[in-house]
Amino acid sequence: MFNIPRLRVTALAAGVLAAGLTAACGAPGESEDSGSGGSGPIKIAVVDAQSGQLSSLGKWEHKGAKLAVDEWNAKGGVNGRKIRLDVFDDQGDPTVGTNLARKIDSQGYIAMLGTAESAVTIAMAPSLRQAEIPNIASGQSPGMVALKSPFLFLNGPTSTTYDETLAKYVVDQKKLKKIAMISNNGSYGKGEHDAFLKALGDRGLKPVADEVVTTDQKDFSAQLTKIRQKSPEVIFLGAEEVESGLIVKQARDLGITVPFAGAAPQGTPVYRDTAGVENAEGTIVSSPYLSNEVSEASKKFAAAYKAAYGEDAELHGAKAYDGAQILLTALKNSGVATGGKLADAIRAVRYQGLLGDFAYDETGVGIKATTIGIMKNGTVVEAGT
Repeated sequence: MFNIPRLRVTALAAGVLAAGLTAACGAPGESEDSGSGGSGPIKIAVVDAQSGQLSSLGKWEHKGAKLAVDEWNAKGGVNGRKIRLDVFDDQGDPTVGTNLARKIDSQGYIAMLGTAESAVTIAMAPSLRQAEIPNIASGQSPGMVALKSPFLFLNGPTSTTYDETLAKYVVDQKKLKKIAMISNNGSYGKGEHDAFLKALGDRGLKPVADEVVTTDQKDFSAQLTKIRQKSPEVIFLGAEEVESGLIVKQARDLGITVPFAGAAPQGTPVYRDTAGVENAEGTIVSSPYLSNEVSEASKKFAAAYKAAYGEDAELHGAKAYDGAQILLTALKNSGVATGGKLADAIRAVRYQGLLGDFAYDETGVGIKATTIGIMKNGTVVEAGT
């Protein structure tokens, strides 16, 4: 168990219901009022992909959120009320996500955790804002901040932070100038592309190649051949885990040997396993949670996660754990408020989390720092100077 009193923040839960995945279920006859004044369980939704290419992320996030909820429920819940955590499968599809936003509103969920996919979060945001359901999301596209929704919060940095940190390391510290870029045309890829391109521009640089692929592309040989012709010193990756891994694998098959660099996806087991350990060697990663060994708190979290699920924790589980702890703390501090009062309570929380110290500002961003790591023998280790 973790030391719950050390938490001083609020996080929100969003969700799409998948059968049988609840942290606590209301008994027959319990009050359906999930907010203040109710007597039944407090209903929180986790919305994340449980199927499809992004399902690994969604399952990690559900497990991280559930671990936090289980800890609170074991100690009596929030102000004596149990927390009910239901998970909904958004399939990584914005249209499915929009329909789920309406569903969780109609079914009385007072907060949402998720999603990990920026495009889905952006699609859901108008409905959640209208319903006044706070959402703590795990994506990193600056497009979420641009919505200016008072009900949308991020449980990690935006691409702006990830990629400015990356540029400081690659350009300022390592003095690399010939940088190629390959990113996809989805919300995540576009956010990464624009953020890193700006970071290069701020340093008077332009990429030697700037290739864009589609989110469902499988053959990257044309784009990689163009990049190879430019002889870059490093290649920036702006794509999710599986696609990034495929790009790296195909790049190595084409004889490209220079390191790749990217944000959170490039530090995950899915990226490593898709690319292959040898191919992923040397990948430069910008992340707020490089490994389970970065602090005593991360070690405790990883041990609890392993005991609960029989597998190693990673960034997405840690982000969801932090988000859930923030939300539950806000619920406790507010007397299980809903709507705007709960959103205000989230903004008031100060939380020392696994990813760092959270303090939400008017943009909905609670943390603005990442660290650089290097993939070595299949494990991300903090980069030296």
